Amino acid sequence: MFETIRYDVKDGVAWLFLNRPDKLNAFTAQMNREIKDAVKAASQNEEVRCIVITGEGRAFCSGQDLSEVDESMDHGDILRKHYGPMVKQIRQCEKPIVAAVNGVAAGAGFSLALACDFRLVSEKASFVNAFIHVGLIPDSGNLYFLTQLVGQAKAAELSILGEKIPAAKAVELGLANTMISAEAFNDEVSAYAARLAAMPTKAIGLIKRSLKAAEVLSFEDYLEQEAQGQRAAGLTADHREGVEAFLQKRKPVFSGK
Repeated sequence: MFETIRYDVKDGVAWLFLNRPDKLNAFTAQMNREIKDAVKAASQNEEVRCIVITGEGRAFCSGQDLSEVDESMDHGDILRKHYGPMVKQIRQCEKPIVAAVNGVAAGAGFSLALACDFRLVSEKASFVNAFIHVGLIPDSGNLYFLTQLVGQAKAAELSILGEKIPAAKAVELGLANTMISAEAFNDEVSAYAARLAAMPTKAIGLIKRSLKAAEVLSFEDYLEQEAQGQRAAGLTADHREGVEAFLQKRKPVFSGK
C-alpha cells in the first residue's frame, strides 16, 4: 500500500515508520501523501487508539529531499499541495499522536515532530530549524507550533540562528516530553503508546479540541466550548466505566468508546 513509509497496526497502536533510511528519511511529495493517508486511515480505524510516527535507520527525518526540488518551482505551491495537507491531517486527528524522534529531525522533519501531541526523544536525537541555512523560512506549521511551546523570543533564536538542539536541551526547552536512552528507546516508546492506547480515547480527542479552542476563543466562548465537550465526554462508555470502576474500587478498563 505504501512505498516511502511502513504502516503497521498492533494492539491498538498504529505505527508509521518513515522508510527512506538511505536518505535520512527526507521528504518527497509521495512521502507527504503517504503520511497524510496513513494518519487518515488510523483516524478512521476504530481499532486504533494511538498513533506513533518514527523513522527507520539513524534519522527521524532530515527535511525536504532537495534533489526533488527544481528551483524554478513555486515554493508556496509545494507547501499548499504537499506539506499543508499532511500537517492539517495530523492536526485534525483526535487520537493521540506520538513523535518517537530516534535521530535528527531537521527542517520540515522538525515541523512534523512539532505537529504531534507528544515528542519522545532518543538521547541520540536532535532538532534543527535548518530552513535559514538555505535562505528559507520555517514552514509546515513550524512557527505556529514552536511559538506555543517556547515563546516568540526563543522561537526567533532557534529559527534565525538555526543551531542544533541536542535531546537533553530539547527537554529543557519544553520541545520534548522526555529523553530516553538509545538502548531502551523502542521498549519505552512502545510502553508509552500502550499506555495512551488504554486510555479513554474519546476524552483525549475532546481534550485536543479544547486545547485548540483555547488558542483562539475568548474566555467566555471557551467556557461554552468546555461545557459542550464535557457533555459529550459524559455520554461516553468510558465515562460510565470510569465511574463504575471508581465506585467498585478497581482499575478501569476503557474501550475507547
